[in-house]
Amino acid sequence: MRALNGVEPFIHRCRVYYEDTDAGGIVYYVNYLKFMERARTECLRDLGYSQSTLAEEGLLFVVHSAEARYHAPAKLDDELYVSAEVVELNRASLRFRQQVRRARDDVLLCDGQFVVACVRADNFKPRAIPKQMHEAFAGQSGAGTSNAAGE
Repeated sequence: MRALNGVEPFIHRCRVYYEDTDAGGIVYYVNYLKFMERARTECLRDLGYSQSTLAEEGLLFVVHSAEARYHAPAKLDDELYVSAEVVELNRASLRFRQQVRRARDDVLLCDGQFVVACVRADNFKPRAIPKQMHEAFAGQSGAGTSNAAGE
């Protein structure tokens, strides 16, 4: 899962539990979004930031848009590798490209892209990603940056 820029994407390992599946033991489609949310949260934690601390400081990251494509089913007890790679970094938002792969055979199960906005916790209006955090994301991803108006 090497990125085009040569930087390895963040990988979060998880297991499929009974609660993640439907009656047939297949992962319910919406749970892939949960797996990807957890990978983004752990990616942030890996950079030294926790969601709870950021919220206390008045900063939240919220999903602005989500896109997912399903390729093959995950099943009960499968171990999964969930990637989170920043592919676009703007002043107040970032775009993640993510994949969910089955660990035992590296089969792509689901992939998607998510635009995540940085907002103020008190009014949910966009705010700039703090400079140190922006630099951490840029170093982790090698993503191109943009300072588009309105962000």
